[in-house]
Amino acid sequence: MPTTANSFQEFAARVDYSLLEALRPDPDATVDGNDHRPRPVMSGHYVPVTPTPIPNPDYVAHSSTLFAELGLDDALAHDPDFTRLFSGDASVATPPMHPWGWATGYALSIYGTEYIQQCPFGTGNGYGDGRAMSIVEGVFEGRRWEMQLKGGGPTPYCRGADGRAVLRSSVREFLAQEFMHALGIPSSRSLTLYMSRDETVRRPWYSEHSRSLDPDVMVDNPAAISTRVAPSFLRVGQIELFARRARENAHPEARHELQLIVQHLIDRNYRPEIDPDLSFREQVLELARLFRGRLTALVADWMRVGYCQGNFNSDNCAAGGYTLDYGPFGFCELFDPRFQPWTGGGAHFSFFNQPMAAEANYRMFWKSLRTLMEDDSDAQEQLDQLQGGFAAAMQKQLEDMWARKLGLAAYDEALISELLQLLVASRADYTRVFRLLCAIPEHPSDLHAGFYLPCSEELDAQWLLWLQRWRALITTNGTFEATSAAMQRVNPAITWREWLIAPAYQQAEQGDNGLIQELQTLFRTPYDTPTADLAAGYDQLRPRQFFSAGGISHYSCSS
Repeated sequence: MPTTANSFQEFAARVDYSLLEALRPDPDATVDGNDHRPRPVMSGHYVPVTPTPIPNPDYVAHSSTLFAELGLDDALAHDPDFTRLFSGDASVATPPMHPWGWATGYALSIYGTEYIQQCPFGTGNGYGDGRAMSIVEGVFEGRRWEMQLKGGGPTPYCRGADGRAVLRSSVREFLAQEFMHALGIPSSRSLTLYMSRDETVRRPWYSEHSRSLDPDVMVDNPAAISTRVAPSFLRVGQIELFARRARENAHPEARHELQLIVQHLIDRNYRPEIDPDLSFREQVLELARLFRGRLTALVADWMRVGYCQGNFNSDNCAAGGYTLDYGPFGFCELFDPRFQPWTGGGAHFSFFNQPMAAEANYRMFWKSLRTLMEDDSDAQEQLDQLQGGFAAAMQKQLEDMWARKLGLAAYDEALISELLQLLVASRADYTRVFRLLCAIPEHPSDLHAGFYLPCSEELDAQWLLWLQRWRALITTNGTFEATSAAMQRVNPAITWREWLIAPAYQQAEQGDNGLIQELQTLFRTPYDTPTADLAAGYDQLRPRQFFSAGGISHYSCSS
């Protein structure tokens, strides 16, 4: 029978460390977790490390939705020991908890190209969780979750940085994770957010009214620690790291460590879909098939709601098939297939290029599993077939997604291609126009409220013809009423608008968390038509002054 944890002791009783039991620590790690200086980590799956607490932590936010799912009383967010733990003070841990957390390493690859040159040691053994460390793993309401501090101080992977996160980026990630969950898109989640008024960190950012592409000032920011939660934080880049070591015979246990982490991935993220009675070989093949399905479905969902990851490397790709690491992300407002919010991301990580980035990440995953199966040519051939079919599987997910957005029984390439061209030509707001289409309008004028510029007579005529073709297709599929209801379930009524998020974190710096709470409420039901009061504030097209505005229309990864 589920019971609510009302105290820190009851919370601690649910801790259970499967990762620490199944995988191996770095043999060069310290016993007490006092391991904060940059150094190469040559073997082992994790490094024990103590977080660095922020001084005098102030409560900013917690997710009551996630607290309820985990069976935690909301009052725990204000409990002194709970607050200390999730603001970086692990000394409050009580058995069976450890008074330290753990950081993990991963490899870096971009579009299938392996990199080591950014590693300060020139070997690739310095990449990993530089300012993120898991602090709790346990079973809550029958499900296993891992809780990870972001901004909890340096780890051996910090490469000389301070290991801190700023309030600005912490608020963005906190809100975005819960928003994505409410949109029905698999994602890491947000537990708590605390900040310190006694510690600031200096970061490059944008001056007021800046139109600069890159940050043009240095800004002192309040330090913050957010706790993100996921079934695991295993990444494609992690699996890739151990496969590289196995291929290079980096140490005698390299191949075995690869096998251990793949098995742990299956145990953590793919039970009960993969029968534990299958041979390891068959489990690996099932893993490759299931991950391909999850990854293609995930990216199609990103496209459905206008989300752009911004930096979709293999180390930012969760091997469990959900959204992870909200760094330079953004949501497309003015429709542009080339939308890319991160100034350092390049076109290859832009909105409509995400399926190709996903394929590149899957290729690294496939390559890693192929390394594990190097003595089994039949298994390698089956893996090759799965990898070779990725593009077709991705295309099928995208076609199904576009059909659902338009209430069609089947994908119509010509209709959707013409629609995308009309959206660009009309300077359309991606979320607003698709929500207006949910009313199955007859006339282009019904869509004008979703355009950033007045529509010409020529464009209106093109829209009219398109609407007539689309409505004719819908009549062969079912009633307009049923189609409209189905479309409203996949086309959100509101979206993430950066120019409305910025005031929330700016006011939080001054101690006012009201806008964060208002956004939490708004984001819990993104498919519901907002009230008139909320619509007046949040269901709005981006004002002209926020186009090309540094920190709003584009931003660096400085966080």
